[in-house]
Amino acid sequence: MTRQDEHVEQDRPQPPAREWKRETESDHRPRDPNAHEGDEHDHEQDQHRKEEEQAEERATIPASVVYQAILKEGESELDRSTSALAWSGLAAGLSMGFSLVTEGLLRHALPDAPWRPLIVKLGYSIGFLIVILGRQQLFTENTLTPILPLMKNRSAKVLGNVARLWAVVLVTNLIGAAIFAIVIARTPVFEESIRQSFLEIGKEALSPGWGTILLRGIFAGWLIALMVWLLPVAEVARFWVIILITYVVGLAHFSHIIAGSVEAFYVAAAGEVSSWHCVVRFVLPTLIGNIVGGVSLVAALNHAQVVAGGDAEHSDA
Repeated sequence: MTRQDEHVEQDRPQPPAREWKRETESDHRPRDPNAHEGDEHDHEQDQHRKEEEQAEERATIPASVVYQAILKEGESELDRSTSALAWSGLAAGLSMGFSLVTEGLLRHALPDAPWRPLIVKLGYSIGFLIVILGRQQLFTENTLTPILPLMKNRSAKVLGNVARLWAVVLVTNLIGAAIFAIVIARTPVFEESIRQSFLEIGKEALSPGWGTILLRGIFAGWLIALMVWLLPVAEVARFWVIILITYVVGLAHFSHIIAGSVEAFYVAAAGEVSSWHCVVRFVLPTLIGNIVGGVSLVAALNHAQVVAGGDAEHSDA
């Protein structure tokens, strides 16, 4: 070998003997038999955790969460001043008049056929949409929201506050309903033929007997309070929940204290019956029925189902 060849051989990079030896030894070193099992266990735990998260996302919101949402709303309403409740209640009474207007317009435009009520009663929901989405004070909503704080804290102070809220909202709702009915009955804002449709709707509301109106009022109060119970979990479907529930109330001719009072007061404003007749024959039985349906069948029963298992106390914690 020449010197030049020796020089080339020395310059050629040599393999790292120690590293190669270390890698070779590690290849032949016995593996821990539990290592693979540990990796599989961690993978299973991660998978289980992901499945639980997905299940929570798809799980139905528990009744205790709905209860707490309505309870907080009720406490907030009880903290409002009397003047704020009065203005909101007056706005709600006026807004509910648009149920009669929309229903009357549809009735006037459609032919007298068996299917007509299926379309006409869609108009009944308009006033409720305005009131509920506009956050105005409607009496039948308050057969649930302020009652939950009262059932949780049965004190004279809370009872008096609930009575204040009920009185203010009911009176201002009825005043707003009466003002709306008088305006559309005694002014030329609508044509005579359309006003005749309003009159027919009002007479239908007054036609059942006292006991029938009371029973229908119970069902109306029940459904409206149930709607309030559903709204916290409805989220983007709030619009459709309001439409569907109130559509059933209207289609079944269930008696609602404010929507029905607009109809009854219209008949009185048109000179067909006296105001006293409207109060005794419609307002009084409907009011009793709505309170029974909302308080006993929704507020009391849902309060009982939540607190029976201690869910309310757990939610507070």
